[in-house]
Amino acid sequence: MAFGGFDNNRQGAPMADINVTPMVDVMLVLLVIFIITAPLFTHAVKLDLPAAQSAPAPEKPETVTLSIDPAGAIFWNDAPVSQADLPARMAAAAQKQPQPELQLRADKATRYEVIAQVMAAAQSNGLTKLGFVTEPTSTPAGR
Repeated sequence: MAFGGFDNNRQGAPMADINVTPMVDVMLVLLVIFIITAPLFTHAVKLDLPAAQSAPAPEKPETVTLSIDPAGAIFWNDAPVSQADLPARMAAAAQKQPQPELQLRADKATRYEVIAQVMAAAQSNGLTKLGFVTEPTSTPAGR
């Protein structure tokens, strides 16, 4: 290593040589490691896997949105429907396989009586999947 010497001819000029010996040592060690580990990646474990048949994934049932506005008007997938036609539509939906999910969306000012009638009609016509759709409330910043 040449950190300086007793040669006074240079007059304090910086040394411009780079010592590459440590880099070559590291590269040779890495080369040896890769040579040793490379054959391990080519060997595979032979397995005799069993054959199996599976049923196709079940279809995701359709969703029927049933909306009720504050005046009590009912909408089947955003199309207005009368309370007299509602049981027939529910019975037809209950016959489908897989049975659709009925999502009930009601305005907060809607009378509970109308919501209860719709729920009773759904149950009496064979619809078993009923869900309520709400809007999430924002939590106060202090919590």
